[in-house]
Amino acid sequence: MQLSVIIPTFNRAALLSRAIDSVFEQTGLNNCVEIEVIVVDDGSTDNTADLVRGSFPSVKFIQQENAGVSAARNAGLNEASGEWIALLDSDDEWLPHKLSRQIMDVTESGLKVSHTEEIWVRNGVRVNQMTKHRKQGGWIFENCLPLCAMSPSSIMIHKSVFDEVGLFDESLPACEDYDLWLRITARYEVAYIEEACIKKYGGHDDQLSRQHWGMDRFRVVALERCLNDPAIYKFLTSEQRAAASKVLVKKLEILLGGARKRNNEELAVWCKRKLDKLSEIKQ
Repeated sequence: MQLSVIIPTFNRAALLSRAIDSVFEQTGLNNCVEIEVIVVDDGSTDNTADLVRGSFPSVKFIQQENAGVSAARNAGLNEASGEWIALLDSDDEWLPHKLSRQIMDVTESGLKVSHTEEIWVRNGVRVNQMTKHRKQGGWIFENCLPLCAMSPSSIMIHKSVFDEVGLFDESLPACEDYDLWLRITARYEVAYIEEACIKKYGGHDDQLSRQHWGMDRFRVVALERCLNDPAIYKFLTSEQRAAASKVLVKKLEILLGGARKRNNEELAVWCKRKLDKLSEIKQ
């Protein structure tokens, strides 16, 4: 098996070594598994380049002008030679058994998409996940509607899946993973490993959730795509379409309330226009 690990990064030299080391420290892999590590530097201004070239000479290192995490991941996907793709955010860490556990699981199940349970660490302290973040496997499209139900750092996907559904949407400044998971889970059953296989770190200032208020703005775009793009819509059952429409309305109503509270007239008009259109369609 050939597997490409894609690590996008931007000004995280202080954290990047931990992520890369966690790939090279994987256990339980036999000689049949060939791992390619690709680090995509999305225009860093720190010492990322020196770190990777000096400490990790076997890593394929790609540099680009700052264009966002979607563009960075896509650059890695376009360079990847593996038949399987694993993603790892540069602030996260794999546990040593992660890859061997997933490889065994997809080999047994024959599924092309796999994700795992995770450990959350915020500001150095382990925190418990809320019920709404509970992970599942199977046909999980509806589970992916409220929020991002799979962590990029836990994902392992057969490269043919990207050929079918496309890459990350570079027009989305955030929730690009939510968008892709909807496109994938509309078509593919997902394997889920209940055992925690990654550590997901939070609390630092450069996280996208801290940079963008009203993240549901971007989820609305993804939901509209599911309902309007024939290439996705045709795969959805009537129940899934109804569930997507319901979540879309709910997110627009929440955004509208927040926009009015913040006196964001532009966003309020945007939400109201979409809600009115959905109301007309329903009638």
